[in-house]
Amino acid sequence: MSDYNKNKNCVNVDKSASLDHCDNTAVDPILTPAGERTIHVPVDLGVYNVSSNLEAHITFPEPVMEIKDVKKKVEIVQCRLMTIPTSNGDFSGVGAQFPLLLSGYVRKNIQYATPCGGSGYDGSCVSSDIKSLTVRVPFKCMTTITLESPVQLPRTNNRQEFDFFRAQDLGTGYPEKDQYLSNDISQFHQYSTQYYNQLPYCELLSSSILEWDESTDRVSEGPVGEGYFYNMLEKMSLNFTIKVLQKQQVRIDALDADA
Repeated sequence: MSDYNKNKNCVNVDKSASLDHCDNTAVDPILTPAGERTIHVPVDLGVYNVSSNLEAHITFPEPVMEIKDVKKKVEIVQCRLMTIPTSNGDFSGVGAQFPLLLSGYVRKNIQYATPCGGSGYDGSCVSSDIKSLTVRVPFKCMTTITLESPVQLPRTNNRQEFDFFRAQDLGTGYPEKDQYLSNDISQFHQYSTQYYNQLPYCELLSSSILEWDESTDRVSEGPVGEGYFYNMLEKMSLNFTIKVLQKQQVRIDALDADA
C-alpha cells in the first residue's frame, strides 16, 4: 500500500497553513460617467411603531414549582400593505393612508423547575429538575399607516376579446342569395396584458414586550410557600418597529468620475 493510501488526511485542519499578517491597500471605485441615471432600489415608505395587547393560556406538561427564565422574540410572518390598483401605474404621494395587515408570533422558551419523582417533597427539602417549554403565542392586527414617501400603485391586468365578420350560407329552406351575417362562434380571439408589480415589503427593526405571568391552579404542598401548578395566564403588551419598503425606479444625478 502506498504512503498516500496510508494517510488520506493530507492536510491537518486543526492547524492553519498561515497565521501571518495580511496587507491591504485601498482601491478607488469605478464610477459611472456624469449625467442622469435611473436606478432600481428599495425606497423607504415609512417607519412605524406598532403596539398590540395579547392574552394567552399556557398549559405545562409537568407540575411547575417556579419559572426560572423566559426568553422571547417577535416573529412576523405577514406584513402586507393594501394598496389601491390603478390602470396606468400611478404613484400615491406623501400623506396617503393605506391599511397594513400584520400577523406573527411571540416565540417563548420558558425554563421552569419541576418536582422530581412525583411530588418531589421530602420534609423540608424539595428536589427538582430544570426543564423548558417552547410556545408560540399568535397575534394578528390591522393598522392604518400614513406614507412618508410615494408608493407605486399596482397596475391592473386587462383582457380584450375581438371577433371577425363572416358570411355563411343559410342552406336548404332559404333563398340562395341570402346569407348568415355574423361572427363565427367556433373561434375565440383575445388580447391580454399582465403586469408584474413590485410588492411593498417590511423589515423588523426592533421589538419590546411587557409581560405578566400568573398561575391559575397552584396547589400548596410541602414546606411553607412551596407548591406547583400546571396552568398559567399570560398577559403581554407588545411593541415593535417596522420599516415598509418598495423597489422603485429612481432618477439620480451621477457624479463626475474625474471629480
